[in-house]
Parts: sequence; C-alpha cells; structure tokens
Amino acid sequence: MGDVEVHALRGVNVDIRKGDFVAIMGKSGSGKSTFMNILGCLDVPTRGQYLLDGVDVSSLSKDQLANLRNRKIGFVFQSFNLLSRTTAIENVELPLMYNKRISSRVMHDRSVNALEAVGLADRGHHFPNQLSGGEQQRVAIARSLVNDPVVILADEPTGNLDTRTSLEVMAIFQKLNQQGITVVIVTHEADIAAFTKQNITFRDGRIIKAFEVEKPRDAREELANMPVTVEEEV
Repeated sequence: MGDVEVHALRGVNVDIRKGDFVAIMGKSGSGKSTFMNILGCLDVPTRGQYLLDGVDVSSLSKDQLANLRNRKIGFVFQSFNLLSRTTAIENVELPLMYNKRISSRVMHDRSVNALEAVGLADRGHHFPNQLSGGEQQRVAIARSLVNDPVVILADEPTGNLDTRTSLEVMAIFQKLNQQGITVVIVTHEADIAAFTKQNITFRDGRIIKAFEVEKPRDAREELANMPVTVEEEV
C-alpha cells in the first residue's frame, strides 16, 4: 500500500492432507482471504513455499497457474457465480471447455455425473432463475467437481442460504469428503465450521488456533430431525 508494507500473512505453516475437511475462520482483515487465494493459485506468496499436490507453485507463470487451477482445484463461491443464460448442465461443463482433449460427449457425461452427485440429475436443463438458492449452490458444487480436482475450495458457501438449505449443502460436502475429496471452506459461522474435521482461525495474518473437531456434526442426521414447516408441507 504505497510505501507501507502490509503483511497479510506471517509465518503461516499449514499441512492439508488428502481427505481433510477444513474450515478457515477469522474476522475481516485476518488474512484468511489471502490464505485461500494462495491455496487457489490466485495469488502467489512473496516468500515461502506452497506445494499443491507435490507441485511448488511459487515459480509458475500465469498460464501455468491457470492450467493448474483448472486441473486440480474446484471453486465454490457464496454468490454461486452461475451464468444466467446457460442451463445447469452447461454451467457445470464450463471448466471442461478449457481442455481441448475432452470431446463434447465426454464433457456432457461428466457434467451429468457431477449433477447426479449433488442430487440434481433431473434439473440439468433448467436455467439458474428456475432454481432455488440451494439448487444453484448445488450446481456450483457440481461444477467444482467436474474436473476431478484434488481439492475443493469454498468461500462462504452457506452465506446466502437459510438454515435448512445450509444443512443440505453441508450434507453434500460431508458426503463428498467421505468419498475421499479434500474440502476447504471459509466461514464466519462456528455452527458451519462444526461440520468439518479441522478448524483453523486467523488473526492479524497469523494462525491463532488450529484444532481437530472431536465429533463433527452430521448434517444428514440434523436434516432428518429438523421439523417440517408449513410451507414445506404445502
């Protein structure tokens, strides 16, 4: 910032293993967004190393970083980031369009499979404005899956959703994680972080707390026990 050097992160040392489910927490300005941007290869660290699936990203060019992002990372955003004039299945196909070695048939089949994985097999030809907020987020999760990434990074994935829909989204993440997919989410909500296996809290660019969740909440179990509202009965 001009002549002032701001240390967004200082002395951060994190090991995220295959099959982990991690919640990144902290107030605004704590460094968690910078940390996630580095994990997602959107930023590179000015010092230190970041190894993604054994690859040191520190010295890669912009094109190499873009290629790595497309092959190894799935992104899920709070605002869904779906294209409004394309169907659910076309939105899911988008990451595959950068891979010229994949045929249109394979692209379609992989997108259908990704939608099936999030319970939206019958909604593939609907446009975003024909889907609920929870369904749009599920499309976004399917899009993050379609390239078979080594890690899914989700930025406040339940931030715009009500309680039931948030549970549905967390149930999907838990199911994917149980299948061996590594998931890292940013959340301000301790209730949401309680569904993960590990919580890391940032403050002033440093990790102030990191611990394994002794007994993660079960989103599917809580959904099953959640009372049905009048609107849902209708």
